[in-house]
Amino acid sequence: MSCGKGGRSRFWKWCTSCNGIRTTTPYIESLLQRFRRDESGSYVIVAAVVMPALIGVAGLGTEAAWWLYKHRDMQSAADSGAVSAATAGINLAAEANSITASYGYANGTNNVTVAVNEPPSSGNYKSTPQAVEVVITQQQPRLFSSLFLNDPVFIRARAVAVPNSGVGCVLALDLAASSAVVASGSNNLNLINCNLYSDSNASPSLTVNGSAKVSANLVGAVGSVSGTSNITAPNGIKTGMRPVSDPYANVTPTVPSYCDHNNKIQVKGSTTLSPGIYCGDVSVNAGAALTLSSGIYYFNGANLSVAGNATVTGSGVTLVFTGSGSNWGTATIGSNANVTLTAPTSGVTQGIVFYGDRRMPAGTPFNLEGGGTQNFGGAIDLPKAALKFAGGNGTTTSCTQVIADTITFTGSSSIQVNCAALGTSAIGNQTAQLVE
Repeated sequence: MSCGKGGRSRFWKWCTSCNGIRTTTPYIESLLQRFRRDESGSYVIVAAVVMPALIGVAGLGTEAAWWLYKHRDMQSAADSGAVSAATAGINLAAEANSITASYGYANGTNNVTVAVNEPPSSGNYKSTPQAVEVVITQQQPRLFSSLFLNDPVFIRARAVAVPNSGVGCVLALDLAASSAVVASGSNNLNLINCNLYSDSNASPSLTVNGSAKVSANLVGAVGSVSGTSNITAPNGIKTGMRPVSDPYANVTPTVPSYCDHNNKIQVKGSTTLSPGIYCGDVSVNAGAALTLSSGIYYFNGANLSVAGNATVTGSGVTLVFTGSGSNWGTATIGSNANVTLTAPTSGVTQGIVFYGDRRMPAGTPFNLEGGGTQNFGGAIDLPKAALKFAGGNGTTTSCTQVIADTITFTGSSSIQVNCAALGTSAIGNQTAQLVE
């Protein structure tokens, strides 16, 4: 078809002229000319009005997706931190913070706050002493949404974990003794939210006789248990279990080879003693009051005796009983003695209030029978002792662990292991589970 004058149709899109130059049809040319001449600009105004809203909506959607991702990541950190802290049972804040930091949520960094509470500050487990709550909060910067809103955005994740039934407070270490743990007479042994363990494979390994009553979270023995009808254990009475190791087996305080005090000390009236090496017996008479300054007291072949109605107090104290040959230090606390001792929270004897040298002969006698006015904050770790014990008030803030070769409960005892503040080590393989 010809491209000469008068030979073009308005419906042709393109035509090639005789000289080969491409040209648009008159119809399209007309549209382009009208577009160039249009000065109304209405579409520009509409676009200008709508565009910020469109950007804001798109930005808010993007930010909301980011905030959701951050919350999920933060929740994983809180979950792991709570379980780890409840499992460890000690140094809760440090344990939880080390875990959350590994997720990128270090307390005090990048607007992150990590709060660790035992018990929880809210929720269904706020009255459960050993429940651990971890709350992570972080302020997030606004991006596109800052065009419309100025208030800060806080992402928060919360988790609560509770230790399972592996928390022990009484442990007899002898592997073969008959009745390595005994509760007899009319005594009541009340272990609050904690377990009783006997490593003996004898039959019986643990005995409850007479009208004695034992209440514990769980009772476990390698051998058999006698007197099960007198035992209350919500998590069961387990026999044939594996032995539970002494959590302080690697604690070995260095015993000095010299003496600071060679002579016997008779405490009458009010007396204060300082840490050191005591090679002579220390006796606290009835009615006397002995104050122990913070530190480690070595009884090197020397004995500590506290008469009934005497008073002994000390904070941040460890009593180490040691010796050599046939001469080993021991302790005797009489009925109705007023004893309140708490362990150090740091150092080689962290969490330990009584410690017995592992070299002493098995069956070395220790009699800690002060009763309800005898309270130890921390672990009584006497791995070779034949321990007679009566004491503890079992309040929700108290912490007592009793570990010995064999243990005989001679009076009513009430023991609780709310020990996070003292840094004790857990007895048994503790685990934990998320509950919130």
